Amino acid sequence: MGRQLSRRHFLKSTVATAAVAGAYGAGFRPALAAPDLARLDALAQADLVAKGEVSALELVDAAIARIEKVNGQVNAVVTELFDRAREAAAGPLPQGPFTGVPNLVKDLNSLAGTRLSNGSRMFAENVSPATEPIIAANEAAGFVMVGKSNTPEFGLLGTTESLFLEPCHNPWNLEHSSGGSSGGAAAAVASGMVPLAHATDGGGSIRIPASCCGVFGLKPSRGRIFLGGDTLPGDIGVQHCVSRSVRDSATLFAATEMTGEDAVLAPVGHVTAPGKKRLKIAFDTMSYYGTEPDADVKAAIEETAKLCADLGHEIIPARNPVEGEPFIDAFLTVWASGPSRLVALAKENGLDPEEVLEPWTNGLAAHFDAKPADAMEKALAAFAAATAKVNAFMADYDVWLTPMLASAPPKLGQQDPRVPFETLYERTIRYVAYTPLHNVAGTPAMSVPLSWNEAGLPIGSQFAAPLGGVLFELAFELEQARPWADKYAPVFAG
Repeated sequence: MGRQLSRRHFLKSTVATAAVAGAYGAGFRPALAAPDLARLDALAQADLVAKGEVSALELVDAAIARIEKVNGQVNAVVTELFDRAREAAAGPLPQGPFTGVPNLVKDLNSLAGTRLSNGSRMFAENVSPATEPIIAANEAAGFVMVGKSNTPEFGLLGTTESLFLEPCHNPWNLEHSSGGSSGGAAAAVASGMVPLAHATDGGGSIRIPASCCGVFGLKPSRGRIFLGGDTLPGDIGVQHCVSRSVRDSATLFAATEMTGEDAVLAPVGHVTAPGKKRLKIAFDTMSYYGTEPDADVKAAIEETAKLCADLGHEIIPARNPVEGEPFIDAFLTVWASGPSRLVALAKENGLDPEEVLEPWTNGLAAHFDAKPADAMEKALAAFAAATAKVNAFMADYDVWLTPMLASAPPKLGQQDPRVPFETLYERTIRYVAYTPLHNVAGTPAMSVPLSWNEAGLPIGSQFAAPLGGVLFELAFELEQARPWADKYAPVFAG
């Protein structure tokens, strides 16, 4: 996706429009078919609106048609906001880089007057009274929200298999997971429903589904984008998007990053092209447990390292400085503190946690409740120690390349929330062994869709940078060197 595809499209559409206009009069403007739009990224769609070649309402209607075409197979969109979107698109819209382009809100986030289920039976009837700042910022950039995207219960798993919302299927193979927790967002983009979708990341939840679905996903540095609201101890989540093109992600980043006196980090601005600087890239395929990923993942990431070397970057073997077992114990302690509060909330409201919360959520709560009273304090101290190690490590490099995940997308059911807790715990911590560290350290990280295995399943490569660092220049270079715009999943709405 990007400029070359857009030019080809415009050449074809210009010739067709001229011919039809000659037959029917200069005032005739044919609408582009939904399949044509499915192959354009968000900026290319916005450009059509800006030039008057299509209207925002036509973009929205086309997206709705695409959702209706494939969502029955994928289950990426779990709340339809079609009437709301059509009304918004027909009226005046904010003038931004994405004016008129359809988008989705992850069902962990608030959009005024719409259902916010958090993927849970406990919040099945919950309606958001207001729109939260990051979603308002997306709307201010011109996006029109056409629906809410699927998520695991409270975003607590690396797969999207909510018992309430039902599993989200991977467009590359419907029997496999789309990843999590932004699995609905990534599956919607990969299947062509929308060109870009809002996503969140508290332990890998942008990058994991981006890897599983063969799309681009960048987790910004913590503090880069204003999220609003109060934060709890150990709050390590960030928000951004998943997209087909790097330029869409970079443009939204520039539109939503904090600037001025409120900026926590020096603003990056709008990155639009590859950088010229050759980078020192730390590289290892081994996790912080000292274990290797599956063979197809290892081969893919080694090929990515070779690609970077061929581009002139310096690849330097370097071992992860963090010890896995103490780190993941601290991470799961903090991760499980939320479910503990949810169980308490259910009981306070006269609800049976076993009936309204999933087994995995209840298991995490029990895991936390069995900890000693000072467990959170020790976990946060371990976070600080891990962050110091990452910062010292990254001081010697520009970028850190690792696998995204320990395996290609697993089959649905392997990480179902009803799998016995200890079994699911072991499967989860191995599968996502490369992602949570960057949430804890606050460092930016991205999944770049550079590889597919012999079964046709995507394998993302993870690149990280020091806190406040910029990854988009490298992303643009990789996108040019090994384009993925012409790779479409078997289940695609175009």
